Amino acid sequence: MESIVEPENKPRELTMVDVAKAAGVSRATVSRVLQDRGRFSPQTRALVLDAVDRLGYVPNVMASDLASRKNNTVGLLLRDAANPAYGLLFTELQNAAHQAGITLISMTITDDPTSVRQLDSLNRLIGMRVAGLIVATGSVAASQLAPFSQRLPILRAGRPEPAAAIHAVSYAEENNGRKLAEHVVGYRHRKVAVLITPEEQSYPEYIRGATMAKVLEESGATVTRLPVSGPEDGAADATALVTAGKATAVMCPTDRRQLAVMRAMKAAGLSVPADVSVSGCDGVLPGSDLLDLTTLRIPVERLAQRSIQNMAQLIAGEQPGLIHEQLDGALVPGGTVGTAPLV
Repeated sequence: MESIVEPENKPRELTMVDVAKAAGVSRATVSRVLQDRGRFSPQTRALVLDAVDRLGYVPNVMASDLASRKNNTVGLLLRDAANPAYGLLFTELQNAAHQAGITLISMTITDDPTSVRQLDSLNRLIGMRVAGLIVATGSVAASQLAPFSQRLPILRAGRPEPAAAIHAVSYAEENNGRKLAEHVVGYRHRKVAVLITPEEQSYPEYIRGATMAKVLEESGATVTRLPVSGPEDGAADATALVTAGKATAVMCPTDRRQLAVMRAMKAAGLSVPADVSVSGCDGVLPGSDLLDLTTLRIPVERLAQRSIQNMAQLIAGEQPGLIHEQLDGALVPGGTVGTAPLV
């Protein structure tokens, strides 16, 4: 049997003992300085931090948390960060966590229609001894999160949560959808195509689309619901409806889908908004102001702050009740919605 020989020059992992020797202090002093606990002089602190820098020592955060019995490490499950809305949310969560003294360990999942990989990621995060979980994806059902909520604090960030047992800070998607639909109705559109994402793929997008369709119908408009899944889905069908005179406006649940529809309209020789009005939602797409998109700006920054603030209370045991917060977005009237053309 072939034996495995470890290389003789394999680097040894640095420890607090190495830092203590380099600084000329005890290991206990190094521990107090790195955890900023107990008594030590400014000179001692400087000696320890200088030794840490010279040696390149990296503290084991999880081990320190366990030793101090204070765990401020939180796991974050994030949907595809290539999506501008999730990318910005990731940045803002990291900023808010840093200010609150919380360490975020994040895992990002892209294509996962059955949620198997996302659930596996949650189990992996729990295996890392995190104190709580923030779930920032719209495709994991409440029933799938319930078992995790019995093991540690878990908070949904960004998706409205219908389940009573799951903490959530979300966008007020019904209000968002209503604001957009009422804006389009105000421009006298009575034949509208609405792109609707499946509930199991993205619950927030589904709520937006379903609410827009409902409000439009309540106003007397004729609505054509277009089921969409992939990023380009619905664009060709919406273009065909406009060309056939069956729609004067197309409403999309995201700005990325709005751009796909506008691209298809342009390829068909149709002008926005002269021939057809198009709207989206998110308002965080880089350059959306230059494109003069009609959209709704979701409060990503506020959502991140409230999610971290609530999680800090949960892991400290200071939150007595269930958290269900919804944050309203702001309508951004742009140049892609105009008065319905005469037909």
